[in-house]
Amino acid sequence: MNAVAEIKDLHVEIDGRPIVDGVSLQVRPGKITALVGASGSGKTTTGLALLGEYPAGARVTGDVRIPNGLVGYVPQHPGAVLNPARRVGALLRDIARDQVRSLPRPERRAAARTRILHALSAAQLPEGESLLRRYPHQLSGGQQQRAVLAQALLLGARVVVADEPTTGQDALTKRRIVDQLAAVARQGIAVVLLSHDLDVVRALADEVLVMRGGQVVEAAPAEQLWLAPRHPWTAELLAADGKTYDSPPTREGHTALQVRGLTARHRDGAGIKEVVRIPELTLRAGECLAVVGRSGSGKTTLARCLAGLHRDYAGDVLLDGTPLPRSLRARTREQLAAVQYVFQDAKAAFDEHRPVLDQVARTAVRLRGTGPREALAEALNTLTGLGLTEELVRRRPGRLSGGELQRTALARALLARPRVLICDEITSGLDTVTRRGLLDTLAVLLRDRPELALVLITHDLDTAATAARIAVLDAGELIEQGPAQQVLTAPRHEFTASLVAGSTRLAPDLRGSASGPVVGTPYLA
Repeated sequence: MNAVAEIKDLHVEIDGRPIVDGVSLQVRPGKITALVGASGSGKTTTGLALLGEYPAGARVTGDVRIPNGLVGYVPQHPGAVLNPARRVGALLRDIARDQVRSLPRPERRAAARTRILHALSAAQLPEGESLLRRYPHQLSGGQQQRAVLAQALLLGARVVVADEPTTGQDALTKRRIVDQLAAVARQGIAVVLLSHDLDVVRALADEVLVMRGGQVVEAAPAEQLWLAPRHPWTAELLAADGKTYDSPPTREGHTALQVRGLTARHRDGAGIKEVVRIPELTLRAGECLAVVGRSGSGKTTLARCLAGLHRDYAGDVLLDGTPLPRSLRARTREQLAAVQYVFQDAKAAFDEHRPVLDQVARTAVRLRGTGPREALAEALNTLTGLGLTEELVRRRPGRLSGGELQRTALARALLARPRVLICDEITSGLDTVTRRGLLDTLAVLLRDRPELALVLITHDLDTAATAARIAVLDAGELIEQGPAQQVLTAPRHEFTASLVAGSTRLAPDLRGSASGPVVGTPYLA
């Protein structure tokens, strides 16, 4: 079977430092090739080479061959490729209209719309009609990803590079994305899957390449690699993937943050729509609350209301019993420092022209009045404590991987010394080893800072198991809340039960069927 894409001995260097070091791979029609490894291992740079794209100023040697056909790309940060000033429907129509130009003019509009709706459905966006009227910022992270996947499907690509396509997705949607990518492969399209999610790789990949430090340290057929990994790093990734967590006990600290009668709204072309309704929700000092639910369930909108980033809501958000202004601009410097937000799309939260160390330090200067020299020292200490090197954090954001930027964003929030820290899917783009380290870091923060309260927005119930309490959202409604162990082992609401059931491990043979069997694993040790 001839390769539809091939990389031979690829080297990518920036300022003499190898980013990709001698990588070779062949991509065959109908097959899924997975690249796995830690953040910064070179996965994305290798994948982007298939599109002929490289970091600015890079020195590139080696061969990249695409004999025929188009390469589609689904990026890890979908917001970066969606024009914020245009509705989703307009973005998709630009692609669809080019594909129907040969049709008579009266038929073009209907044919383009049919193609768009088909692509949205194939990308697991059945509510496509309403989404076409929204702007990208009105979509959840998961919805943005699936909109970009619909773009790739519309393009008719023969090779699809999927860069963390299940990042930020709930378990049920992740299963559908897996089914969809498997269906793409069954149509003869080659898929290059860049992923930290080993469950997804197990379910999909024909061949797996394990990367570390820009090199492929192990390459093997998927089944062989899972059963008998040869390289120590591969074994470490697999071992970290099997780690389970005990939920910490619920703290009896004072109420730090409280939500009362909150009803949040979105405005789109169809008018005003209520998207979140929370009668009451309480967060205590020293406590971690995980907010879970499907993509688009309102998790991020709730978090943005708490942080003052979404002001179109009724009800109250109280900090230490005092109502917070709805708008970020109306909050005092002390209130801004008290409630900090770590975004899912960390890249979009940084100025691309300034070193990340300077941007992290600026938080302490602006919100706490710290001197510039002291702020830089504190920033560097916090960043290195999260596993980032001094050389790395002196770079601009474009020179860091997605996982590295997520840890940088966490460090920036911590420099405000917040009372409430809101983390929106911050583990979703991380490999198993880094994710474990970050969750351990958050646990230490709560232990060492009894005044801190943590809101953990997540689709991943393994991550939610690290919280003391869990709140479950469905279609904007708070349907269940309680101690984490109770919610995960004895859910009261049928939707919560479906999330728990859907979050069991994806079976390795799922590619053969859209409803393949699953193998369950417990969430709590």
